[in-house]
Amino acid sequence: MPAARFVHLIRHAEPAPDGGGLSARGREQAAFLGERLARLPVGSVHHGPLPRAAETARIVGERVGVRPQLADTAGDYVPYVPRRDELPDHLADFYLGFLADTTPEEARTGAELTRRATELYTGPAEGDSGRHDIVVTHNFLVAWLVREALYAPAWRWLGINHSHASLTTIRHTPGRAPYLHVQNDLSHLPPGLRWTDSPPEDRV
Repeated sequence: MPAARFVHLIRHAEPAPDGGGLSARGREQAAFLGERLARLPVGSVHHGPLPRAAETARIVGERVGVRPQLADTAGDYVPYVPRRDELPDHLADFYLGFLADTTPEEARTGAELTRRATELYTGPAEGDSGRHDIVVTHNFLVAWLVREALYAPAWRWLGINHSHASLTTIRHTPGRAPYLHVQNDLSHLPPGLRWTDSPPEDRV
């Protein structure tokens, strides 16, 4: 019989300016996040291929006692490119402009990765034991899975943003709608390590 499954979605910690991994602050962020999750019986840690996700996963994995696994489904890609007629009139120009550089090949690849990610990172656990799974990824995929949990339109991943080293947890319980347990939570970080990717006016 299926059991409850917690999927913990992590946006990677602050990257180094050269893109080679994490900054010093990013490594601190990842360590605090790992400490927060260390008390849970974590079953898996998946991460995308980019260095900032891989290093975040390594630091978190060390603290939760699980070896991270590379997964292309946890990478940085555009989940879905909407048609103009799917979007509210007052948002269409902005969002279509945001996605204008997405090539047809990138859109096709993103759609396939999104399909696979949705299968992997949603739904209850198999068997009669609950699970806690961690996915270290990027803002777009976290936004897509939040949208999925809320049964929102496919385009609605746009405009859902998550900060460096933030935690978003979705609980999947058999026979119930997904429960967005926390979203973009930064309470594990000291104030000086929060909102490292946001201008001052966006910090709350």
